[in-house]
Formats: sequence, structure tokens, C-alpha cells
Amino acid sequence: MNKIDQVFQRCRAEGRAALIIFCSCGFPDMARSEAAIARAIESGADIIELGLPFSDPMADGPVIRQASEVALRNGANLEKTLAMAARLSTAYPQTAFVLFSYMNLLYNYGLQRLCDKLPEVGIDGILAVDLPFEEKAELELPAKQNGLCLIPLLSPVTPEARSRQICAGAAGFVYSVNVLGVTGVRELRLPQICEHLHNLKQYSPVPVATGFGVKDAQAAAVLAKAADGVIVGSAFVRLLAAEGDFNDNLDRAGEFIRSLAECM
Repeated sequence: MNKIDQVFQRCRAEGRAALIIFCSCGFPDMARSEAAIARAIESGADIIELGLPFSDPMADGPVIRQASEVALRNGANLEKTLAMAARLSTAYPQTAFVLFSYMNLLYNYGLQRLCDKLPEVGIDGILAVDLPFEEKAELELPAKQNGLCLIPLLSPVTPEARSRQICAGAAGFVYSVNVLGVTGVRELRLPQICEHLHNLKQYSPVPVATGFGVKDAQAAAVLAKAADGVIVGSAFVRLLAAEGDFNDNLDRAGEFIRSLAECM
């Protein structure tokens, strides 16, 4: 069984949603990025999305975009991220890891080569933000050959017929996007989002996780009652990027993750 499936199975047995944390790999540098991911796991994250820095992250808001720019300037790349993933997956064998990327980076590395490599470093799935559903076969085939979950995204305005089609072939979990637009903390229309999640769960054969815009434990607690997993990214990265000493920021970010984990 893929480790993502194991995590959701464990969380279901514990009567809670999974906490999924997006981390900007290489921000502010590879060493401190690794420390931040370790702190997130130790504070209660069940699944880590390893966000590869990219020069044109069109789905990301200013916080993650700026983190990507810093990471790229400081030499972050896919090879270093894979090496970091190998260390983290060895240190935290109960945690699932998802590679979060844009297709340009994956094409550059080679899709078959990448999918052959990911199980070796303990990565369990791929979330390719800009991969159209109609063109997923070229990545889905080598992913399946290597036991990897190719995780789809659904927007709030995806028609139900298309949502059903996408969910039918999903693996790992379905990423339900809360808002129209890019990542970033904001006020969410929680009743409408929860109703949307309820509808998705009626026909999705895999767990449904929800993300984009989750800014605090209060919002996460509401969403955790409606979804199988809650995804938080910008709010975590923003704490790490605050002015001042990084270790102090890391402590605050760890406390934030802990507050989220307690309300799952």
C-alpha cells in the first residue's frame, strides 16, 4: 500500500483529518528548508508537499512566489530536493511525501527517469499543478509503474461531470482548491466550501483534501470536519519568511503547525 493511503487510513482510524503541509524547498536555503520540514513533521504534519522552486509559479501567490525566488537564487534545484527527501523519508518513515511541481521541471528531468527515482528517495506521489487532465497519461503511466500516486486538483468551478471524471481516476487523494485564484491566506467562504467538499466526497473513490487560503486553526478546524485532509502552505511559509532570527521563526512556525494538528 502506498504510504499516502496508509496515512489516510491511520487518520481515519484515529477519527481525524490528515494535516498536509506545503513547504518551499530550498527556502531560505536547503539546510534551513530541511530543518523547517523536520519541524513541521515533529509538530504534527502527516503529509509533506515538497514544493519545487520555479521561476514562473503561476498558481502561487506572493508569499510562495517570493520564497521560490529566494530558493532559486540560493541554488535550490530538483536534485538537491531529491537528496533532501531521501534523508527526511529515512528519518520520518511514517510521513508521506508528495512532490509538488510544475511540468517544466519534470520534463527537464525526464518523466520516466523521475518516476523511477522517486520511490528510491521515499517520495510517494506527484502533484503537477499545470498538468491538464487530458494530457496526464504521459506522467500517469510511469507513475503507476512505480507505485506513485498522481494527485489531481479540482477548482471550485469545475463542472460536476468533469469532477466525477477526474475523481474516478485519482490516486492518493483529490486536491480540492478552495478559491478562484492563487495561493495565499484570505477569508474563506467556509459554508460553501464545506458543502462543495461534501458533494465531492459522495463520488470520490479516494480521500478529498482541501487547500488554498487556510490561514489559521479556526478555519482548519471547520474544514477538517468536511474534508479528509487539510492543506496549509502560505501561512506556514509566511511565518518562516518573517523578519528576524530564523530559529525564532521556526519555533513560531512549529507552534502554528501544532495548533493545526490539534484541531484535525
